[in-house]
Amino acid sequence: MNFRLYKYLPGLFFLIILIGEVCPSNSHVKNSKVSHFTKQDSLSYQPNNPEYERLLDKADWAFKIGMLKRAKKLYTQAAVINPKSIYIRYRLREIQKRSNNFNNFLLYFNFDKPDLLIRSLTYCILFFISSMLVVLLFILFNRNRMDAVELRKQKQREKYQGLLVDYLFATDNIDIIPSELKKISSSSFNRTIVIDQMIDLSINLMGTAKEKLRYLFLALNLDKDSIRKAYSRKWHIKIKGFRELAFMDIIEANEQIIKCLGSKNDILRMESQLALVRLNHGDSFGFLDHLEEPFTIWEQLNVYETIMFHNLPIPQFDRWLYSKNRTIVLFALRMIDVFKQRDAYGTLFWLLVNEDLEIRNLTIQTIGNLKIKEALPHLKRLYKSENYINCLAIVKAIGKMPDDSVLNFLKLVIDKEEDVQLQIYSTMAINNMGEIGQQALEKLMQSDYKNYQIIIKHVLDKRIN
Repeated sequence: MNFRLYKYLPGLFFLIILIGEVCPSNSHVKNSKVSHFTKQDSLSYQPNNPEYERLLDKADWAFKIGMLKRAKKLYTQAAVINPKSIYIRYRLREIQKRSNNFNNFLLYFNFDKPDLLIRSLTYCILFFISSMLVVLLFILFNRNRMDAVELRKQKQREKYQGLLVDYLFATDNIDIIPSELKKISSSSFNRTIVIDQMIDLSINLMGTAKEKLRYLFLALNLDKDSIRKAYSRKWHIKIKGFRELAFMDIIEANEQIIKCLGSKNDILRMESQLALVRLNHGDSFGFLDHLEEPFTIWEQLNVYETIMFHNLPIPQFDRWLYSKNRTIVLFALRMIDVFKQRDAYGTLFWLLVNEDLEIRNLTIQTIGNLKIKEALPHLKRLYKSENYINCLAIVKAIGKMPDDSVLNFLKLVIDKEEDVQLQIYSTMAINNMGEIGQQALEKLMQSDYKNYQIIIKHVLDKRIN
């Protein structure tokens, strides 16, 4: 049921206003103020003048229905014939008064005899009551229909779930498909339900059972339904198709899924990424080569979770460190850190001089977490040219891979820097060097040049560390 009638409501409201303009309010011919004047008043009446009577009749009718300009014109023409008419002068004053009050259309209604107004409002009330009843009936009908459909779906779910479980755990030949499942193709309603049940089952299946379920999916030609959904123009139907294809490992629509990587719809773009992670066999992250839109943190977390949950192969992420998409570079750095890919240092080295501040910062953190000591000389060299945030990251990274080759550098940081955080993390880095570092800190505490005792005692305090 389509409620297109509601688009006519503004027009109906305008009609009410127009009716109000048609029904004048204040002075009427039969009003008590007008009753003292007649068309045949003693001062102005000219008997046996048909033209005069005709003009007055037309003018009175125009005045009655609210055509004030037309009435004024006719009264003016009649005044030429009878210039002394009090009746005409009175009407002209009324027209002028109503023209000045045009903005307040409610004044145009004749409340002494509001027949047209009452009829108009009555029709409006009947229209709105009828509309309300129609909407109410539609809601009740649609609710009953939805309840009936849901009840039918629930029965079908229980039926197909039992059939699917029996099929998966049966010892019969895999080619033998129950006749009840074969009847599914006769109804799109049933096909949709059985697809949903198969997807739910596939989540917890592994090995032979999952392969058997996939065979059944293809044998019933349900893959055609999923591919058709993937090519739909509606984004939510596309997503459903992508998920079904991903769970059933069907790659026929991969080209369409890749096209959706450039979608402006965030949800559609994320679902296409998750589908390609599972459908790009041997290259789970191959979709990064085609991704031009920003790869958000939420999308990165979903992709990482998908890989870990399904135990997919992990690629060498230094492949994407030179991507034009900076969000992909940041993701690759995080994955290199998570999967401890120390072999990527040859590429990481060049990112230390990248123009992007965030990329340099994450590169420094990754080098520190991987404890790549080969980078220590470069980190020392970069310290002078970096901003405060990256300088702090450099000191923290050095502290994670203690080496006496940077002892003098760290002592210089403590001596020259006024920032407490830099001094504390430099002191901690020296302390991590073991006996050599502790001896160096003791000498600093005995120094008369600067008072380092507060910071060093803070770092060495075991109650804090």
